[in-house]
Amino acid sequence: MIKTAVTGNIASGKSAVQKIIESMGYPVLDADKCAHRALFQNTDVINFFGTNKRSELAKIVFNDKSKLKKLESILHPLIRDDILYFFKSNQHKNAVFVAVPQLFEAGFDDMFDKIIFVSAPYDLRLKRLIKRNNFDENYARVRLDSQLDEKFKIPKCDCVIENNSTLEALECRTKECLKLLL
Repeated sequence: MIKTAVTGNIASGKSAVQKIIESMGYPVLDADKCAHRALFQNTDVINFFGTNKRSELAKIVFNDKSKLKKLESILHPLIRDDILYFFKSNQHKNAVFVAVPQLFEAGFDDMFDKIIFVSAPYDLRLKRLIKRNNFDENYARVRLDSQLDEKFKIPKCDCVIENNSTLEALECRTKECLKLLL
């Protein structure tokens, strides 16, 4: 079984690539959904932060690196367990995919045989984030700038999918990438 991570910075189009891969019949786990589930199933988050609401947590942790590290120390082991369970549950498949936004930051890259990076220009990601999340521009920039720059991530990846035009172009690029990797 080939274990492939799909990653990229915020608003790059990981979810769109994930949907394309799913439409091709491959099993895909969304690590963001694992994190959301963990927020509600783990009392440590509420005990430490006083909330498990994502919007409130984001405002707390993006202004305080030590609190971000604390949140990650609670969530990352749970997400890692979910990924391992997904692998075990799909061990009979030829290939599986996991969408992991914080792949390198969480140290999950060692779990995968292949890594796909979804890339988009900063200004396009900014526009998408403002529209998708209804953020003001300053807060959207804070969120974008909180992540490690993609120039440090791309060299660690096996394939880069540029998401800077149409959905049809993204689908073609995704399929080309999968042909190279599988």
